[in-house]
Amino acid sequence: MALRNIVEQGDPVLMKMCRPVKDFNRRLHILLDDMRETLDNVGGAGLAAPQVGVLRRVCLVMDADTMDDEIKTYYELVNPEIIAQDGEQTGLEGCLSVPGKWGIVTRPEYVKVRAQDRNGEWREYEGTGLTARGFCHEIEHLNGHLYTELIDRFLTDEEVEEYQRQQEEEEERKKAEKNAKEA
Repeated sequence: MALRNIVEQGDPVLMKMCRPVKDFNRRLHILLDDMRETLDNVGGAGLAAPQVGVLRRVCLVMDADTMDDEIKTYYELVNPEIIAQDGEQTGLEGCLSVPGKWGIVTRPEYVKVRAQDRNGEWREYEGTGLTARGFCHEIEHLNGHLYTELIDRFLTDEEVEEYQRQQEEEEERKKAEKNAKEA
């Protein structure tokens, strides 16, 4: 395995449509393994092949339920397509290819994806919250799009800190309400 360089906004590779994967071979396995190592190294929640300069329909999305675990679980998605979505969530979003910048994006709350695994077997994956957001974000990369197309503007560092503080307070409030109901 090897760390790959992450392509940044402005590189034309990020604006191109990726080609489907047809060969489920050692080269694909190396790409997936390298992408995982790269993602683990930078601490991101997802990574698409064009972000490492490869125009193939391949991406990794972290299972948000493992976000706080020492070892993260990633969905390996080859030739993915969104087959169902429901609800709505609006939240903070960033991208490894747009380092240090954040914006507010509205995405589905629930997303179901159909994709092949590294061996070519078709599977379906479901996710809510951050996982659903990741499915949408990474698949958009495969179609030559960045989240920056969906924001009104980038947030300042102060706005990001305030947004995160408000989210933490909301989580604490929900936990307290849940504990009060259970008592």
